[in-house]
Amino acid sequence: MLAPHTADAPDKVNTVVASVLRDVAKRESVVSFQDIKARSRAMAPTRDAKAALLRHGCGVVAEIKRNSPVFGPTAATYQSIEEVAHAIEQGGAHLIACQTERLRFDGSLADMAAAREAVELPMVCRDVIVDPYQIHEARCYGADVLPLQVEILEQARLTALLDRAESLGMVVMAEVRTPEEADRALQAGASVIAVNSWSFETNSLNRDAFAEIAPGLPSEVIKISLGGVATAKDLMAAAACGADAVLAAEAIMNGGDILAATRKLAAAGQHPACPSRR
Repeated sequence: MLAPHTADAPDKVNTVVASVLRDVAKRESVVSFQDIKARSRAMAPTRDAKAALLRHGCGVVAEIKRNSPVFGPTAATYQSIEEVAHAIEQGGAHLIACQTERLRFDGSLADMAAAREAVELPMVCRDVIVDPYQIHEARCYGADVLPLQVEILEQARLTALLDRAESLGMVVMAEVRTPEEADRALQAGASVIAVNSWSFETNSLNRDAFAEIAPGLPSEVIKISLGGVATAKDLMAAAACGADAVLAAEAIMNGGDILAATRKLAAAGQHPACPSRR
């Protein structure tokens, strides 16, 4: 089997990946790979995420999350995941992301399925994807977009996972943190690249990451700024560097009003002064 990560990966990366693989093995003992694969291929078609990302202006991908290793439990009070998803959709976000990683974020695929059922927007599954089983599983729970973190995947596996996700109609969002990783994502065939400003190993924030990497990407690549976008000014700065969309989590989930927080960012992305490729 192809190694999901390199032998010299940092200890934290290895710990997280090992935990993910243990969880996958437990779930596969209940629902076999053949069964989950068959179920995923019988799902209704995916929603058009690329069209959503290429709408006018700089789009907002609003992330639903319950917890964070950096910020702790989200501060927003709400009665249900469905209520949050409705507020995000009404606020003008172009897509919804849902944090499904259990280990560090207390997420679940059930949360994502509930959110997607409540809205019409495409759904981004936010997880550490290292095994083919997870790709079919995510599709079964409604994922339209799947992230692949280039840092933790060897090139052959990155390409294989990307091809498998696209065979199910999903859009792959290749998460990169360095220009070298961006090059690897392009070599693997990624057409959507998200520059993640948060380091995997230390949870430190590099606010200049998008500005350093995005200008070197081909014009046809869809570019997402992920991390560090808390205000309308942050969104405008990302758009000026070529962002087609920004992913925002704490800016929306840690406020007192999810609808108002989403609307504020979304409005900035549609403002006439916001740079846009269109």
